[in-house]
Amino acid sequence: MPFQPDSPLVVALRPSPNVTARTLPVDMIVLHYTGMDSAQAAIDLLADPTSKVSSHYVVLEDGSVVQMVPEALRAHHAGVSVWEGESDTNSRSIGIEIVNGGHSAGLPDFPAVQIDGVIALCRDLAARHAIRPDRVLAHSDVAPARKEDPGERFPWAELHGAGIGHLVPAAPLGGGGFLMQGDSGPPVAALQAMLALYGYGIAVTGDYDEMTRIVVTAFQRHFRPARVDGVADGSTVRTLRDLIAAKPGDAPEIA
Repeated sequence: MPFQPDSPLVVALRPSPNVTARTLPVDMIVLHYTGMDSAQAAIDLLADPTSKVSSHYVVLEDGSVVQMVPEALRAHHAGVSVWEGESDTNSRSIGIEIVNGGHSAGLPDFPAVQIDGVIALCRDLAARHAIRPDRVLAHSDVAPARKEDPGERFPWAELHGAGIGHLVPAAPLGGGGFLMQGDSGPPVAALQAMLALYGYGIAVTGDYDEMTRIVVTAFQRHFRPARVDGVADGSTVRTLRDLIAAKPGDAPEIA
């Protein structure tokens, strides 16, 4: 028999067989875009046992919500990923797919009514699972080497204004020095340490290698989308420092 919806916002159920048991309590929401031609194609893929992928929810263009996996079970949405040192993102998270063609389709705007649906669903989830604002994340945050979704045009500020997610005003472009691929030394190590402190999966090596460029790009895509280039300019570093300072919980002070 079909499972019962977990959220009162659900308008339809489409059970996916691609599930496993959770091994961690839910403390995170991960947002994705579908990156496919249509909502139906995305839902069919997520319900196909041969695809081995799934999500808990899909938010359609009109803001309506389809549930595919019970929240008590582990959906297969984040893949190889890490946040705050935990690599089993799927066990600790609720996965939400947002119907959008993605970068391959020119990254279309998300309709306002759809974002209203995402906000309502996230508010419901955050309230029921006591999810901290800084743990409402992009797929690109937890899997920066593989994923770009939901992309730099996703309206994180609108979600934050409705009480969802963690955000600070991005520091203005310009001013200060910059770090880029090929650089090395203590300033690079300090940047990597701050990214790791916020939650990103990055080693503190002191070398601005390809992985550092990728993680900086992911950070910019979410928190400083005015320029997404993988170069840690003054704006990027200041925005990161401000985020850490405002992070809920007992975030260590930055020297």
